[in-house]
Amino acid sequence: MKNEILFSERQKFKQWWVWLILLVVNGFFFFGVFKQIIGGQQFGDQPMSNVEILIALGITLLLTLLFLTLRLDTIIKNDGVYVRFFPFHLTFKHYNWDRLKKSFVRQYSPISEYGGWGLRLGLFGKGTAFNVSGDQGLQLEFSNHKKLLIGTNKPEELNETLSKIGQIKQ
Repeated sequence: MKNEILFSERQKFKQWWVWLILLVVNGFFFFGVFKQIIGGQQFGDQPMSNVEILIALGITLLLTLLFLTLRLDTIIKNDGVYVRFFPFHLTFKHYNWDRLKKSFVRQYSPISEYGGWGLRLGLFGKGTAFNVSGDQGLQLEFSNHKKLLIGTNKPEELNETLSKIGQIKQ
């Protein structure tokens, strides 16, 4: 079992406020479709055309579908780190341990360091981040000085796994 899975984590967007916003926006456009297209009454003082309101509803439904399918998968094996931010990454990206200068679990500030959650480009040389919630992550720094932070909701378990295989490099 040379390349068995030592650590695995799947994260999804579970923030209540994200789902509340999507629910309100979808509800707004569903109400508009019902009132204007089905009921035959104008929706608002300067109503959109029927086509425009259907397009707006379609866009908000697609955005909701995107948030339903978004997930961050992280796997640690003896040969490296595997990460996928589905649906943006259809296959796992593999980072070999020998390409890494540093790898450790750390606390970070999603807003000030990366501008929020998701697929993020860090400000001021922080590198790239893949995160969906929380403020803990696996920091990777490569031999070419590029950086990648992978968010985790299991920092203790991840740190323990890295320690067991001797891959904490600070």
